[in-house]
Amino acid sequence: FTSNAERAAALPSWLDHYNLDRHHLGITGIPIDRINNGRGQYS
Repeated sequence: FTSNAERAAALPSWLDHYNLDRHHLGITGIPIDRINNGRGQYS
């Protein structure tokens, strides 16, 4: 990144990818599935 503003603008989409889409071998799945009331489980 060429500036902190550029980095900050890219961070939300990277966090979504990391926590919602990217499989993690250590937990055998994606992080959002390891929490209560995660994706698709809202009441």
